[in-house]
Amino acid sequence: MTSPSGGAAAQTAAVIRQALNEQRYVDAGSLLDRATIDGVKSPELTILTGEFYLARGRFADALVAFRGVGNAPTLKPQTLQGEGIALSMLGRSDEAFASLKAATQSDKSLWRAWNALGREYDLRRDWNDAATAYEAALSAPGAKAAVVLNNRGYSRLLRDRPAEAATDFIAALARDPGMAAARTNLRIALAWQGAYARAAVTGAGDDRAAVLNNVGLAAALRGDYREAEKYLNEAMNAKGQFYDRAAENLQLAHGLAERRQTASMTGPAVVH
Repeated sequence: MTSPSGGAAAQTAAVIRQALNEQRYVDAGSLLDRATIDGVKSPELTILTGEFYLARGRFADALVAFRGVGNAPTLKPQTLQGEGIALSMLGRSDEAFASLKAATQSDKSLWRAWNALGREYDLRRDWNDAATAYEAALSAPGAKAAVVLNNRGYSRLLRDRPAEAATDFIAALARDPGMAAARTNLRIALAWQGAYARAAVTGAGDDRAAVLNNVGLAAALRGDYREAEKYLNEAMNAKGQFYDRAAENLQLAHGLAERRQTASMTGPAVVH
């Protein structure tokens, strides 16, 4: 049996890529299985296999696929991008950082590599380089701005800049109104600024207990322990059953409050 032509592989890859872009993952998986059965092979199909695994959260499988692409020079930046994202999601930060840096140096148009690199800089608390990476991601052709804006907003939350973070989350939602992560992060940003009532507003389909838990946690982290206790207790009541996450956050709030009280009673150390 002769192997399928390069033209057949290219045509198959185009159909699979379209399915992935449209988030038709069942179709994409079926097409990849059919290509394997039919013996259709190419480096691009291997990359698409890695992309399919990334989309399905199978990061270890994705890494294996990307590392099996080979040395096709024109595909190297895409391979490095996929490899770096998979490594990042697997928690292998140093390796991810190296792959993502190499990807962005090879092809500055890879918005997903820039976006993932921004997250890696956040882990290192390298805020200036993180901001540069997110800007590069937003400027890249075909970028999913909502995804990048949400990540940049979270980066700004980590920097204790909730007002700027809220602006990013609002912009993300303007582009993708159904983006649950941005909506959750916006509530956290509002609560971080003390706008608890606004942050706690829920709509159809929202998990009220989870919303109240996030508001309570934000209040605790900003040192507003009375409000934290109020919202975390409301979260547990809204759950209707034991809510371990809210209970843990309430314990955290109590611990932080006790620590602050002890520090205020003790006062600063005096050196004679």
